[in-house]
Parts: sequence; structure tokens; C-alpha cells
Amino acid sequence: MKKFQFGLDGVMRYKQQVLEGAQNEYAVLVQRVQQQEQRLQTVVERYRAYNQEFRQAEAEGITIAQAMGYESGLRALEREQKQEEKRLKQMQAQAEQGRQRLVAARQDTNSLEKLKEKKSEVYRKEAQKQEEEFIDELVSNTRAVAVGSFG
Repeated sequence: MKKFQFGLDGVMRYKQQVLEGAQNEYAVLVQRVQQQEQRLQTVVERYRAYNQEFRQAEAEGITIAQAMGYESGLRALEREQKQEEKRLKQMQAQAEQGRQRLVAARQDTNSLEKLKEKKSEVYRKEAQKQEEEFIDELVSNTRAVAVGSFG
């Protein structure tokens, strides 16, 4: 009996390539989210440091112009922080979409792999059945020849 061939091997290879692409895409998106989180953390730390510097200078006594300069700098850092948070949310949404594509691609390949396993098992059982029938026929023919030579 010939070797088992799965009729959807081409589709399966394609789905595997799609899965690998989705995995790579998701990895890149997750990396971008992590980088954006780091950028946001840097802005937050700069804000804290600048605010602490302002409070310390204020305690030591500064002019109104200096205080206004600090306030202006703090507002600019707050705007920058909001922008970085907005970018982070966008990147997280993109990463979630990438994750969903990855899950869908994984489900597609898993269902094809399970189908291939089932078809392979059916093929294996059929081959085993044919082999047993062949052996039974061979034994019957051998007995018939043996009985015929004694008769």
C-alpha cells in the first residue's frame, strides 16, 4: 500500500506560514509596546524629578518668574506624558489585534493538524486491515495447496 498523503498539505503549509508571520508580527508589536512603556516611564520620571527640583527651589525661595518657568515646564511634561500615554494605548490596541490574528492562525493550523491526524489514523487502520486480509488469504491458499497435495 502506498504511503499516506494528506490532501490538504499545501493548505497546511500555507497556514503554517501565516502562523509564523502572525507570531513575528505579534512579537514586533509587543516589543513596540514595551519600548513605548519605557518612553512613558522616562517622561514620568523626568516630571517627578523636575517637580521635586521645583519644590526644593520653592522652599529655598525663588522669584515669581522662576516659579512660572517651573510651572510652564511641568505643564509641558504633563502634555508630553499624555501624548505618550495615548501612543501607548494605540500600540496596545494594535498588539491586541495582532494577538487575535495569532490566535486565529493557531486555531486554523491546529484544526488542520487534527484533521491530518484523523485521516492518517483512518489510513493506518485501513492499511492494517488490508494487510490482515492479505495474510488470511495467503494462509488459506497455503492450506488449500497443502490439502490438495495430500488428497
